[in-house]
Amino acid sequence: MRHFGHISPTAREGLFFREPCTFTADSPARMLSVALGATLYSPATRPSLADDVLKQAARGVVSMVLCLEDSIDDAEVVDAETNLIRQFAALAAKDAASGTRGAGPGSQDTASGTGAQGPDDAAGAASADVPLLFIRVREPDQITDLVRRLGDSVRMLSGFVLPKFTEDRGRQFLEALAEAEAACGRRLFAMPVLESPELLHLETRGDILQGIARSVEKHRDRVLALRLGVTDFCSAYGLRRAPDMTAYDVHIVASVIADVVNVLGRADGTGFTITGPVWEYFRRQERMFKPQLRRSPFLEGRAEELRTALIQHDLDGLLREIELDRANGLLGKTCIHPSHVAPVHALSVVSHEEYTDAQDILSPERGGGGVLRSAYTNKMNEVKPHRAWAERTLQRAEVFGVAKEDVGFVDLLAAGLKN
Repeated sequence: MRHFGHISPTAREGLFFREPCTFTADSPARMLSVALGATLYSPATRPSLADDVLKQAARGVVSMVLCLEDSIDDAEVVDAETNLIRQFAALAAKDAASGTRGAGPGSQDTASGTGAQGPDDAAGAASADVPLLFIRVREPDQITDLVRRLGDSVRMLSGFVLPKFTEDRGRQFLEALAEAEAACGRRLFAMPVLESPELLHLETRGDILQGIARSVEKHRDRVLALRLGVTDFCSAYGLRRAPDMTAYDVHIVASVIADVVNVLGRADGTGFTITGPVWEYFRRQERMFKPQLRRSPFLEGRAEELRTALIQHDLDGLLREIELDRANGLLGKTCIHPSHVAPVHALSVVSHEEYTDAQDILSPERGGGGVLRSAYTNKMNEVKPHRAWAERTLQRAEVFGVAKEDVGFVDLLAAGLKN
């Protein structure tokens, strides 16, 4: 897999100063947690799910969640599980025929020992790969049951999404996951969803967060990322944000996000990747406020039609929320519509300016600290305070690439939407 692998090598060469690396489902967890990007959710009831997965992969999706929980009716669960088993078998058969997926945990290491390939390896091949696939379950016993029923096709599975995660409930999920791993002999990741009302309520939030921290720390090697269930947060107070507002405009939600990052997203080695909340809108709504996209970047790129399309589909609000996600310590995003994927990935690419600053800050000559003027002569880079930011920026640069100096978000988005 490779971000922007669905566009041609020639197009990538024109966009990137440093191209995104390739990775596999068996790459190191550190890399995969950053590489999740726009994680696209799909109900597990879809009859053509295997074909849908491959179609989305060809459009640039690298991670998907096949949902047995809130996206389907309670009465559909049994049939949805049966459908999942059938669809995974179909994917495994297609994968065996194409030979694109690693056969098991032993395929994790490459010659470099990192699980990643260089930008010139297997150019364009990622469009044929199966994305990282996760199943969102309802109860812990579904994990062991599904892994048993999947049989050999479990090799197509990267892990499980664990809903309404608290310390007590989470312990049951994570123990079931450990049991399933032992039974199938494969590494399986957990992505807990933080969405319980107790996490939202001020009087219980601190204790709930500390309990979650204890649970995930015990299974650190197994927890790939933490996801935020902002729709459930809003539900607890009968709220729903409008398409021209972000999650950060709903103050009660913003306060929870801040506390989650405070406890679970620290850059001192104790934190986890925390992904951005879902954007609910994908069709035109009546507007109360002016569009949030400035005209100038699109005029410079002669992409006025693209700007109009984004506004018509309420994606200007999504773009602003993605930027606020990053500013608040989140990476990647839960997505419920394919149109959201390209904006998330375009805004995940590291700019040439960011990359230059990060390289300067982490330069061996700067090991003793100090302050230096940025190469772009527009800001101060203070080595010690900015080190953690620089390290995270280079991690993102590895999987999403670095744009050329004259390439902006509009160019990356237009390229991502072409396929």
